[in-house]
Amino acid sequence: MSFCIKPENGKDKVMFLTSDDLSSPSTIKLKDDEQFDPWEQHGLVLPNGSINWNCPCLGGMASGPCGLVFRRAFTCFHNSDANSKGSECFTEFSSLTQCFAKYPNLYGSKNKSSTSQPTTTSATTAIADALSSQT
Repeated sequence: MSFCIKPENGKDKVMFLTSDDLSSPSTIKLKDDEQFDPWEQHGLVLPNGSINWNCPCLGGMASGPCGLVFRRAFTCFHNSDANSKGSECFTEFSSLTQCFAKYPNLYGSKNKSSTSQPTTTSATTAIADALSSQT
């Protein structure tokens, strides 16, 4: 049996255990930098400040055909330090809206409206209006 740990230099260290090692309780200490149980359920932001992409509150948006684009846009917004939070993320959200437009059956509105205009076009307009009203 073997497992890997990362010592101070960042390289993996492989350790092999003998049957004698397995017969006694483990003395391995976990690093202090991960102060939360990875198996514990968390919200959108983990205790270390990173985004929890497995959060059910994202509704699966972090995966699928637009998952990568969504993660880029959401990360930009999450890390934004601008006075108008997310104002520098217009390009990322515009790309996200364009990706949504490519998959209307997957990302379309659940409300069946009588207008023929796709909901992604109105999302682009809403983002642009929100950003312009902040400046």
